[in-house]
Amino acid sequence: MPVKLSQSLDTNTEARIEVIPLIDIMFFLLAAFMLASLSMVNLNRVKVNLPTATAAATSDSSRDLVSLSVDKGGVIYYEKTPFGPAELTQKLRALAQANPKLRVLISGDTAARHGDVLRALETVRAAGIENAAFEIRPAKRQ
Repeated sequence: MPVKLSQSLDTNTEARIEVIPLIDIMFFLLAAFMLASLSMVNLNRVKVNLPTATAAATSDSSRDLVSLSVDKGGVIYYEKTPFGPAELTQKLRALAQANPKLRVLISGDTAARHGDVLRALETVRAAGIENAAFEIRPAKRQ
């Protein structure tokens, strides 16, 4: 097919701007800015490998959770009963052997010394229980 090399322009045709390539460029820029902003948000986080589950476990959570409390005098209570460190270690060790999924929730009074609360955590660790958490109360909004 021969190439037509004429300089004549049709007088009936109008100049027009193709919009489709501009839309493609805008979508590309939008995607680029979205990915850049998402990567900036992740800079403030610690990378964690989160587990996935298809169904929730149906265990009795009341038997899996033990509550320890430390009052302002430094006395450790197991389910509202005061215990010494050695007795509490034996009690928790027996509970941990009966239930390997045992979790301990430590509640410390605001007037309790830091060392007393850590002594309760040390007692839990000495019993061989690794799942321990501290109970806190959310701050009131002003």
